Amino acid sequence: MKGINPGLKAAVAIAAILLCIGTGDVLISVTVFLSMGAVTVLLGGLSIKKYLDLLKIPVAFLILGTAAIVVGISPVPAGHFYVPLPGFYLYLSEGGAALSAHLVLKAMASVSAMYMLVLSTPASEIINLLGKLHLPKLISELMNLIYRFIFVMMDVQSSMKQAAESRLGYHNFLTSCRSFGGIGANLFIVSLKKAGTYYDAMIARCYQGELVFLEENKPVKAKEAVVAAGYIAVLLLLWLV
Repeated sequence: MKGINPGLKAAVAIAAILLCIGTGDVLISVTVFLSMGAVTVLLGGLSIKKYLDLLKIPVAFLILGTAAIVVGISPVPAGHFYVPLPGFYLYLSEGGAALSAHLVLKAMASVSAMYMLVLSTPASEIINLLGKLHLPKLISELMNLIYRFIFVMMDVQSSMKQAAESRLGYHNFLTSCRSFGGIGANLFIVSLKKAGTYYDAMIARCYQGELVFLEENKPVKAKEAVVAAGYIAVLLLLWLV
């Protein structure tokens, strides 16, 4: 899916998210979640295992976030099910489980739409697309630099951790905490040095305050536009029906 126009993919993803959030329809959320997942796995070539692993990240936050909707605190027994604790009761609010399930489904459908975009589009193309949408250049350039610098720091941290493990730096909890703190302090110093080297490399390549990237021309094909429009039309039809 890398060859598809990034603007078209972004338009489909954003339209799907707006329909999920705006309509609040369960059928649309289920359709978006399953269809976007199928597109990412079948057309994008991502394995189901990796895709499910990526879905675990937002699920953990959603469970913690919706716990406040499902569980309530009361000085007296309330709800259909409650647990007595010293001085108060924990209870399951009426309709809270259904509401939280609806919110989780809506959020996961939106996440799957965003995954379709980010897992099939290089970061540089997304940043260039934001530039075409008149995002300030300073923000887009910072996004690109931070994105690339993350992987540099990950590689450095991995080397430091491997060196610490080879010296039994994680053989017990206390030593692990000490090694973790040492790696964090060293990583900060190394990051400053890496940032200086990165900037020198940019200056050597005639950097004059503006990052310029080679952008591949990917025109929207008629077939792709028809499929995208048909998909949005199906979602609208489901909502109307």
